[in-house]
Amino acid sequence: MKRIFTQISVLAVFLLLAFNVAFAQNITVKGVVSDGGDKTTMPSVSVLVKGTQTATQTDATGAYSINAPANATLVFTFIGYATQEIAVNNRTTINVTLVSGARELEQVVVVGYGTQRKKDVTGSISSVKGEEIEKFAVTNPIAALQGKVPGMTIANDGAPGSAPTVRLRGIASTKDANPLYVVDGLLQDNIDYLNPNDIETIDVLRDASSTAIYGLRGANGVIAITTKRAARGKTTVNFQTTYGIQHVNKLIDVVDAAGFKKLYSAALANAGGAPFDYTNYTGDTNWQKEILRNAAINTNSLSISNNNEKSTTLVSLGYNNQDGVVKYGNYQKFIARLNEEIRITDKIRIGADLTGFHFRNQPTSAGLNGALYAAPIVPIDNGAGLYNTMPSFQRAQVGNPVYNIERLRNTAINRGYRFNGSLYAEIKFLKDFTWKSTVYTDLGFNNVRSYNPLPFRVNNLGEGTIPTSTFLDATARTTINQNTFEGRKYQQDHTLNYDKVIKEDHRINALLGFTSIYTSSTTLSGSRTDSTLKVPFDSNLWYLDAIARDNITTNGGSGAEESNIGMFGRLSYAYKNKYLLNATIRRDASSRFAPQNRWGTFGSVGLGWVISDEDFFKNNIKGIDFLKIRTAWGRLGNSKGVDPNLYQQTISQASTAVFGDNVYPAVDFTYIPDPNLHFEIVQGFDVGLDLRALNNRLSAEINYYNKTTDGILTSFTLPGENKTYFTNLGKLTNKGFEVTLGWSDKIGEDFTYNISGNFSYNKNIVNSIGNTSNFQIIGNGGANLTETGNSIGYFYGYRQVGIYQSTADLDKQARFSNSLPGDIAYEDVNGDGVISPADRTYLGTPFPPYSYGLSLSASYKGFDATVQAQGVAGNKIYTQRRTANFAPLSYESNRLNAWTGPGTSNVEPIIANRGNNLLFSSYFLESGSFFRLRNIQLGYTFDNQIFGKVGIQKLRLFVTGQNVVTWSKTTGYSPEPQVSNILGSGADNGVYPIPAVYSVGLNVTF
Repeated sequence: MKRIFTQISVLAVFLLLAFNVAFAQNITVKGVVSDGGDKTTMPSVSVLVKGTQTATQTDATGAYSINAPANATLVFTFIGYATQEIAVNNRTTINVTLVSGARELEQVVVVGYGTQRKKDVTGSISSVKGEEIEKFAVTNPIAALQGKVPGMTIANDGAPGSAPTVRLRGIASTKDANPLYVVDGLLQDNIDYLNPNDIETIDVLRDASSTAIYGLRGANGVIAITTKRAARGKTTVNFQTTYGIQHVNKLIDVVDAAGFKKLYSAALANAGGAPFDYTNYTGDTNWQKEILRNAAINTNSLSISNNNEKSTTLVSLGYNNQDGVVKYGNYQKFIARLNEEIRITDKIRIGADLTGFHFRNQPTSAGLNGALYAAPIVPIDNGAGLYNTMPSFQRAQVGNPVYNIERLRNTAINRGYRFNGSLYAEIKFLKDFTWKSTVYTDLGFNNVRSYNPLPFRVNNLGEGTIPTSTFLDATARTTINQNTFEGRKYQQDHTLNYDKVIKEDHRINALLGFTSIYTSSTTLSGSRTDSTLKVPFDSNLWYLDAIARDNITTNGGSGAEESNIGMFGRLSYAYKNKYLLNATIRRDASSRFAPQNRWGTFGSVGLGWVISDEDFFKNNIKGIDFLKIRTAWGRLGNSKGVDPNLYQQTISQASTAVFGDNVYPAVDFTYIPDPNLHFEIVQGFDVGLDLRALNNRLSAEINYYNKTTDGILTSFTLPGENKTYFTNLGKLTNKGFEVTLGWSDKIGEDFTYNISGNFSYNKNIVNSIGNTSNFQIIGNGGANLTETGNSIGYFYGYRQVGIYQSTADLDKQARFSNSLPGDIAYEDVNGDGVISPADRTYLGTPFPPYSYGLSLSASYKGFDATVQAQGVAGNKIYTQRRTANFAPLSYESNRLNAWTGPGTSNVEPIIANRGNNLLFSSYFLESGSFFRLRNIQLGYTFDNQIFGKVGIQKLRLFVTGQNVVTWSKTTGYSPEPQVSNILGSGADNGVYPIPAVYSVGLNVTF
């Protein structure tokens, strides 16, 4: 398929190239540029042929003349005014009106079931252009938003094809804090199927007032994505490709063979054991380097668009291929998209948007922790094709990492297919009314087959013996696994919109709508283990029927159905473009809850005042071009994270009983239901300020918010019970502020630059858990705790204050009854003179309260450069990978500084398997703060005079570096906080590396 895609792409490019060669020719275009406000002509306006270095300026009368291809696009720019791009379309006279940069606020943003002028917005909405997404070599477009939107925290995962975890303004729920994605109106939980190059804009709706119109779905924020449409008045072909190399810049610092021998020998001596015989263990292997690699990543996109008087068509094809930095992992993504609109009359239009998506995922079988745990003293193999086993002290628990990855290489086949599309019809009537109906469908099918082969023969080095060849498990047999998933979603939206301007002073927009969504899913799984015959290493045989039914068989299956229905309305009113009102209301229901608790009423109200349009401001305040203050309140619900019909009781098989000769199976309740279970209630309040100053070169946005979630959907175990109880329990608050600053300017005629940055602070606090009792919700085995008065899922344990240096220290300090010199000394928090579980305390939060981003861009003639950086601060990371003690494992290099006697260390405890030192404490926490150079890109756009005669409108080459440098004190592969498990977040227990990516790319438009 990849070869077919390439052939089609090349053929299309050359056919359109020939077409443009035949029809492209230069003409002289003349015109006058004037100010859209006072209608005066404008001198010194830059006029550029897009994609070239051909440019001129308007003269003292605002007139210009430029030689350009008949199918070119002219770009008009002037400091303080919005840039305009106008297609020539064989015209020889083009007069242009420029509007003040503050008029950029006339552009629209997505606000839910429609759009709104940015100037009229009273909530907190950030927009990111698709051209910013295109600068990153990513397979998931959300990964490219990191550091661009205030209040948005993104935790990426370096595994091929993985989706990042996104949080907007903190954690608002204990079960599911993921935002809602809205792609051209279709409500989604993920956007894996999207081609990043198909995106026109991404609007991030962060506050409760902006998202209230989504009712039960928008409590965690909304990410609204608008895909590209054909540009009006022209036919264009665009092809973009990038090729890059992924490299893990930082390995976890583990000991070499000499360091391991030193530490393991010390551990044996401290335990009173006999020394280990290292005679046959002559290796010095860095297992990380053996399973990691430099990996390729390639993204490609081809689009063809046409827009004429009656129809609009855009066809795009995408192909992404990403190898994993852990050997043999690979992810491929194929996307085909068709967007079509037919304008039957100037009042009626119909359209369709269809996307087909196919992925092939070859997951790696290697566990990164295995490379950290395996002893470095073992050579990879014996030089004769046999992999060496680990020493006796870890052989049963830890395997040779290279053996493991080679044995399971290419033994899984993971394929997925997804199709989604929409059909819509829109009718304008009675001048000011518009009716639009849209139906959507989203169908997904996943198939996974895997094969567990027989083990290889291995070489057992032995201790003081002659190495022998053997099998690790002579009883092992081949196993086949099959899993299928099928998901369906059907959605319909019907809206009636009224848009009216009365006597130029009153702008009214009213919206009424009805929507419904039905989703269903089924899964089936099965496994058979052969007891007599070996299934060959042949993927054509990896089906359950390759093994007879009388062999060991397991199977499973599940399914779910859900319906949502909603009715909504919105009113937007602006008086003289100065006084703004936005109000929404929605009546929503979800089948996830009992009939008496399904319905909820939600809404919002927002007010804005454009102070800069007041006469007293215009006459007295200089230098400020636009100033708006706004405030908004919203109330909505959250039903995410709840399984369908969870309010009902379910049963499962339990113990059996024997009465005489008969065996009677028993059933038991699966969990304890709450018949009054209902959705969470989220309320938020916002105050904001938008500013443009100094001839619109300076821009600023400041927001303060306070958002509360009541009736948190929580599962826990009641005292004396062994079953889960799921109910509404507690209340939490997120409050904080966000600041965004930007500066745009021009030096001379050729150099322009832009500097922007954002900063966010969020404080999360649990206000209550339960009505009369304070429950504590434990996460990750007790490392995380949720309780009243602290942040959700905070780290809870002992605080290290040093190392007991001697028996005298033990006598002077609080301790456990079995503490010994060399053990970690913990703080006596309650002051009772002994260390006990009562001394566990708050140790920090896994969720970064501070986040920030910085962007610098500049252009000079044909050159352009971009530097983007981002970071977080204030959170902790739990190095859980260091806590494993199921066998004597390898050591990280910090253990070389272990205590060996009085005065040798006050941080690292003795090398010994003592339980007190393995208790969760601040010893296992490190700062999660980091600053990362996220993206550096240098590009050059060739002068259209060079290639214009052969029909090329734009040709740009660029080089990019992503994640090039990270400044951090964390010792893992990546400092990005892992926040997917809300109640047990922040643990580094084998996080997949996030690699640096160095790539080159080409963007060409015909």
